[in-house]
Amino acid sequence: MMKEIANTLKARKNFMMILDAVDEKGLNHIPQGFNNNIIWNFGHMIATQQILCYKLSGLDMHVDKAVIEAYRKGTKPEGMVTGDEIKRLREFAVTTIDQLQKDFDEQRFQEYHEYTTSFGVTLTDIHEGIHFNAMHEALHLGYAMALRRVIMKEMKPIH
Repeated sequence: MMKEIANTLKARKNFMMILDAVDEKGLNHIPQGFNNNIIWNFGHMIATQQILCYKLSGLDMHVDKAVIEAYRKGTKPEGMVTGDEIKRLREFAVTTIDQLQKDFDEQRFQEYHEYTTSFGVTLTDIHEGIHFNAMHEALHLGYAMALRRVIMKEMKPIH
């Protein structure tokens, strides 16, 4: 399972390179034809990982309830996400994966409430939850890459 957790951390570090390349306005911009923005996708990855790994295992989540409420499935961007919130999400991106590895190694995940994802995949244990989460995060990384491409084109000055 360490490979899926390592891959998740790598996806998050790649995502943070997108955060570094786009200014705050761009991170919050929703281009025409899209229904969310780069920073919402980043927060959504964090919230979903906490739900898939911790909530479904009956364990306490490691982010504020406000983060879960703002970025969980079924939400959409609501207002500007500013520097402090972006910094906090960046911190959660690393600390939650470090904590997941620690908790997995300590075998804290003893139960799991079966859950069928919107992809139609039924998760029955933490291994399946971690594996699906890695795929989910790769999907949102790809979405953020597409958003970045459109945003950079829209914001490019015309000479």
